[in-house]
Amino acid sequence: MFNAFSALAASPFRRGLVRAVTASALGAMALFAGLQSAQAQTPVRFTLDWRFEGPSALFLMAIEKGYFKAEGLDVTIETGNGSREAIPRVGAGTFDVGFGDVNSLIRFRDENPGVDLKAVMMVYDKPPFAIVGRKSRGVTADVKSLEGKKLGAPAADAAFAQWPIFKSVNKLDDSKIRLENIGFPVREPMLASGEVDAVFGFANTSYINLKARGVPVDDIVVMLMADFGVELYGNVVMVSPKFLAEKPEAVRGLLRAITKSVRDTAANPELGAQLVIKRNDVARVEVELERLKMTLDQNVMTPWVKANGFGNVDKARWERALDQIGLNLSFRDKARAGDAFTDAFLPPAAERTF
Repeated sequence: MFNAFSALAASPFRRGLVRAVTASALGAMALFAGLQSAQAQTPVRFTLDWRFEGPSALFLMAIEKGYFKAEGLDVTIETGNGSREAIPRVGAGTFDVGFGDVNSLIRFRDENPGVDLKAVMMVYDKPPFAIVGRKSRGVTADVKSLEGKKLGAPAADAAFAQWPIFKSVNKLDDSKIRLENIGFPVREPMLASGEVDAVFGFANTSYINLKARGVPVDDIVVMLMADFGVELYGNVVMVSPKFLAEKPEAVRGLLRAITKSVRDTAANPELGAQLVIKRNDVARVEVELERLKMTLDQNVMTPWVKANGFGNVDKARWERALDQIGLNLSFRDKARAGDAFTDAFLPPAAERTF
């Protein structure tokens, strides 16, 4: 007997219908999986210490290579207003993660005992704190040449915050030194024009900016404070107390991604500079490449880091740094203030050695 259903099932129409239904179902499953994946991505707001310049490539590379995404993180990186300003941003929970000065973090902890803000990764093993002057203004490599000079200092500058330590260690008579409060935007222009004899700043900022403004290299003097007895550490990755408590695995994933990002940036700074230019259309690639290379060589890939791995601290040096901070800060609770760094979320040492 003729079976109409069997005929229909065997017809080209039926086969096409089956294929269409199957494709539709597979498409729906893929869409659902994609939605699930999107929902699984943990949003992370990350504040830099400054503009998108060479050093920001250390983190931008993780976006470019998909390292954050592979860890289930949707990281948004935003610019900052100075390495000290990142601390209250993260401490208040406005940002989940920040890149800023660990010495200012220690002070913040001492002044805010109710906020358990911690650093989880050391990035600048050697801080870029510097006094940058000009030979034509009488500044030399001898720190005593600063006496009798006018120094420009942005009040919120992290390098200027270390002035009490620097002058104490080097026995400078600050009564012979005139300090002038100046803004970040006019710092290098004022030094270039001779309105001040030297400025406080990060070496990888002030030196590169002066050079870009046409100041001859042989007229620029860079006094890295770390070369003059200052044992402090520099910038760290810090995490808000709430994010650290609620999403510890996300923090571990974040640090794995940043470790890979720093490794790749050190291996390919040219790509790193290009990533910066994509986000800063007034920057020049050759300037940011030089700034990035200077940062890697002086601050990140130090001899200690090459021997011991990226991201951690030397405990004996940490204690000496705390003692130096105590030269200009009467700690309310030194132990608590100094408990500003934890290595508990870092990848294994073997993954941090490159």
